[in-house]
Amino acid sequence: MSIVREIPHQTSITLDNAPIDIDFLWYYKVVNAQLSIIAVGNFEKAAQGMAVTTLRSVIGGIPLGDVLSQRDHINQVLRTKLDEVTERWGVKVTNVEIREIIPPKDVKDAMNRQMTAERVRRAVVTESTGQRDAEINVAQGEKKSAILRAEGDRESNMIRAEGDRQAQLLRAEGFASALKRISSVAQDIDQKTMTLQYFETLKDMGSGASTKLIFPMEFTSLLENFLKKE
Repeated sequence: MSIVREIPHQTSITLDNAPIDIDFLWYYKVVNAQLSIIAVGNFEKAAQGMAVTTLRSVIGGIPLGDVLSQRDHINQVLRTKLDEVTERWGVKVTNVEIREIIPPKDVKDAMNRQMTAERVRRAVVTESTGQRDAEINVAQGEKKSAILRAEGDRESNMIRAEGDRQAQLLRAEGFASALKRISSVAQDIDQKTMTLQYFETLKDMGSGASTKLIFPMEFTSLLENFLKKE
């Protein structure tokens, strides 16, 4: 059966001369009842004094920073050293647990300031990270919008260009059709009709103020169309 004993707060001096208060629990088993009575007059009192002495010895060889950060290591060292002493009393130390470490006030204040500074630093980092992420999201959104607008403009230009091309094709086809129609009609006009049109033009010229008229050489050939007998 394991027995537990408490060592109340003890002031110890660290390797770098910082006073520190520590309390701990230690667990042991009596493996030889005869030795626990014969080898020591008052085991409980002797064990408590030995535990305090061992604690101060161990803490005196460790800097303050390590005392605060290496609790498990100190537990193991204390257990080993206590067991080395109690073994000759027929007692086996099975475990040691430090419960509380109280550093000096100035050290505690410095730790509090450090924790406050660390919290502020984390808050600033978190805020800047959030702001950066927000700016990145805005930039990405603007980039996507710009891409969509560019694609929309490109498609609109393509549609307008296609529309203009189709319109030009339709106009060209209309002109071609009109020319074909004119050519077809012109082929059906006989020579007499062309001569009458020529006379009509000469008539309009004769009604002008000019006293001289110049007839082209082809005029006589045009008259032949009317002089010929069927």
